[in-house]
Amino acid sequence: MDSKNTTKIGLFQLVMLTLGSLIGSGWLFGSWEASKIAGPASIISWVIGGLVIGAVAYDYVEIGAMFPEAGGMSRYAQYSHGPLLGFIASWANWISLITLIPIEAVAAVQYMSTWPWSWANWTHQFLTKGTITTPGLMVVFLFIIVFTLLNFWSVKLLTSFTSLISVLKIGVPLLTIIMLTVSGFYPENYGHSIHEFMPYGSAPIFAATSAAGIIFSFNAFQTVINMGSEIKKSRKNIGRGILISLLISGVLYVLLQSTFITALKPSMIAEHGWGGIDFNSPFADLAIMLGIRWLSVLLYMDAFVSPVGTGVSFAASTGRALYAMESNQHIPSFIGKINQKYGIPRVAMLVNLVLSMVMVSIFRSWSTLATVISTSTLIAYLTGPVTAVAFRKMAPNFKRPVRLKNLGWMAPVSFVLASLAVYWAMWPTTVEVILVILLGLPFYFYYEYRAGWVDTRKAFWSSMWMIVYLIFISIMSYGGSHQFNGVNWISYPYDFLVIILASLAFYYWGVKSARIFPDFYQAKSLNDTVKVEDDD
Repeated sequence: MDSKNTTKIGLFQLVMLTLGSLIGSGWLFGSWEASKIAGPASIISWVIGGLVIGAVAYDYVEIGAMFPEAGGMSRYAQYSHGPLLGFIASWANWISLITLIPIEAVAAVQYMSTWPWSWANWTHQFLTKGTITTPGLMVVFLFIIVFTLLNFWSVKLLTSFTSLISVLKIGVPLLTIIMLTVSGFYPENYGHSIHEFMPYGSAPIFAATSAAGIIFSFNAFQTVINMGSEIKKSRKNIGRGILISLLISGVLYVLLQSTFITALKPSMIAEHGWGGIDFNSPFADLAIMLGIRWLSVLLYMDAFVSPVGTGVSFAASTGRALYAMESNQHIPSFIGKINQKYGIPRVAMLVNLVLSMVMVSIFRSWSTLATVISTSTLIAYLTGPVTAVAFRKMAPNFKRPVRLKNLGWMAPVSFVLASLAVYWAMWPTTVEVILVILLGLPFYFYYEYRAGWVDTRKAFWSSMWMIVYLIFISIMSYGGSHQFNGVNWISYPYDFLVIILASLAFYYWGVKSARIFPDFYQAKSLNDTVKVEDDD
């Protein structure tokens, strides 16, 4: 084995690294946020959220194995549809990644702000009415700097650090589930009728997947895809890593939601209703209410550990994503410079550090950041099923270490599910995120102008389906049912039907819009390096 392979990541390390990303602040806040929106039916929201992300991830397994490269998710759309679609997808993905780093820091600081000890009174000024204050913001900045520095030296340091943290991150939620269930178990909180189980109707079950950070909580499967070329036996381990990580985290999230629902005293629900339960540090507050002080201390500690593990993992992914965007030649070239000694894009990491600080200065609450992440990520993910099927038609002879048997029907299904989840983020968030994505286009056109407008018209027509899609989903968000903050031109559930039918049309338009650009030949060169046999 050559010396390079010694730094590659095996399946166990890969699962630990992915769990380190998956089990972050989502478990600390998601259950509370979801139950406020949908009541006990929020348990279904976690299953739906997991299915949406699982369906999208399925498409990426084939293209991830075909093109194993660092930051791959920012490149695939460019290979099949040219530079404009590649830019839109990678910019949307990158927006979500630079928001992921500060959301973990915000979670840690929010739990700090409710420390119950007299010596820690100084932390109470970090949060006011769910929003991070200026002193709190300084602490958030400090966390972001730590996340970046832990990635600054090597992949080896990263994997040993996150493997240790991931064991803690699974252990503490499991202990929380056991202790809260033993101390307070009120299964009657699920209700004795459909109305009690779904006190606000069925629409909030879907709204919670985006607005309560559920999609965000499952988002980190892309850690596996972005690691691409750094994974041992990538043919088998990309799919396995994603499947194992999503299953473990999915079971954990469902159990945590159920525990949260059944640990609340029925009298509290009767007095305030599900929407009126107000916690700053949900599980720690519950532990204190049930008299388990030592568990609340452990949870306050874990509110440091969980976000740090996720923040560290995503500081790595975000650096790779920006490096991949630079290789698309639509942002300054110095950003993608790889440090020769450590083999990581240090300048990209520093740029992300600064922009993460800007993002959290604008969006100062956990739930707002979670919705921004969910929507921008889903818009980037929409290109995955289209690209996977387009390559089947454009490049039937490319090496496919993993050939998915059900891609033909799973790709349109995952496109439809991702479209619905974008809609569930609710007006005006959908449009705000789309506008942030469009802010990147001046960069694209500036570099097109410098290059002499080569293939610009062809790239525009190849991406037209996505541009029209973004206009369509913005109009639907505004004109949709009032359950999703629309003006109710189309009432629930007919709004879902319109989105399903239109999404299928956009999906097939997208597949037919694939064209061969110079990037296609880069993809061919990369694919030529893939070993189809088991790469032991």
